[in-house]
Amino acid sequence: MALALKFLVITIAILALTSSPSTASDPSPLQDFCVAVNDSKATVFVNGKVCKDPKLVTADDFFRPGLNKPGNTSNQLGSIVTAVNVNNLPGLNTLGISLARIDFARRGLNPPHTHPRGTEVLVVLKGRLYVGFVLSNPGPNMKNKLFTKILNPGDVFVFPEGLIHFQLNVGKTNAIAFTGLSSQNAGVITIANAVFGSDPPINDNVLSKAFQVDKKVIDDLQEEFWWDNN
Repeated sequence: MALALKFLVITIAILALTSSPSTASDPSPLQDFCVAVNDSKATVFVNGKVCKDPKLVTADDFFRPGLNKPGNTSNQLGSIVTAVNVNNLPGLNTLGISLARIDFARRGLNPPHTHPRGTEVLVVLKGRLYVGFVLSNPGPNMKNKLFTKILNPGDVFVFPEGLIHFQLNVGKTNAIAFTGLSSQNAGVITIANAVFGSDPPINDNVLSKAFQVDKKVIDDLQEEFWWDNN
């Protein structure tokens, strides 16, 4: 009887742990970092935002117009992302979702980037896009596998959380896509900007060895990105 009771207790404990993932790990962070401070007067944030008094909430807190308007693609890349996240739609706070409109000029590119805090699902509204993502570092003697697809209007493609991905307009006209993200603020790291345009710049010896190119190539790239950012 005692053995059966002990087995029952252990079974209930295991079920409780497996049915409540929050007890096993922290929730995903929605900010780049949160430095702990030993100060009882410090403001407490929830997912990086202070919650509004519910009595003061209005419908406008859940509303944002303007995604029917095309973005300005007059830039070197020929693309522009119009994001709708918790920073410009307060009602998204703690809901774990956001979205964006992406406009592409002919041959426009949304360059290789990652969203460290969210999976992205993209649907093409107009035009033709070449899209893809690269897997994380594999085991020995293996390469980072690339998945690509040509998308037409109505097609949908998913980019897993944190993986490097891109979209290129390969059609004869401008293109429009909408994306949904599994975070109220998924974040974005544009690979070239982060590597070659950091402040202060990454040591060129590090970059030249990492990319296996001459130091002059790195110097030229850093100069180009610094020029763009200033």
